[in-house]
Amino acid sequence: MAAADYRINVLEATEIASYLEPLAEILKACVHDGANVSFVLPFGDFEAQAFWREKVAPSVADGKRRLLVAEVDGVMAGTVQLNLEMTPNQAHRGEVSKLLVHPRFRRRGIGQALMREVERQAIGAERWLLTLDTADATAERIYRALGFTVAGSIPAFARHPMEDRWEATTYMYKILEDIRPSN
Repeated sequence: MAAADYRINVLEATEIASYLEPLAEILKACVHDGANVSFVLPFGDFEAQAFWREKVAPSVADGKRRLLVAEVDGVMAGTVQLNLEMTPNQAHRGEVSKLLVHPRFRRRGIGQALMREVERQAIGAERWLLTLDTADATAERIYRALGFTVAGSIPAFARHPMEDRWEATTYMYKILEDIRPSN
């Protein structure tokens, strides 16, 4: 898929309400496909929309989070968030969360495009260290290919979304050399 086939946008808080259905559909489809992103089955439209409306939209409105979406031919295909709300001693850091690509749009480079835009957003916000965690081996390979380094793994970190078992998570980081201060 060529870069011209999809478009990455940063949503403003005022836009989130009009995108609740496609955002909820992506989240729901990913959880039903086994993504370990804080939710467990049963998981439906109400919970998915509530997450975007009650958890994400307020922090976007406060400037504490950036919400990026990818669209393919006018259809929302993926999303990722950059959390900028850090304590004073971590104001140089941003946390990447909920990289979600709808299963029918995977393997087209959309996840990598969203992550490259997250890096641009982080640099624009003067954040030179990105952190994230993942319980998915495929996602970990993508992050490694994008220059992220494994910091470590925590066993039994979260319950699997579909099964009664615990999964480990891997913490990763990337230093954005473009703006890192020299010490």
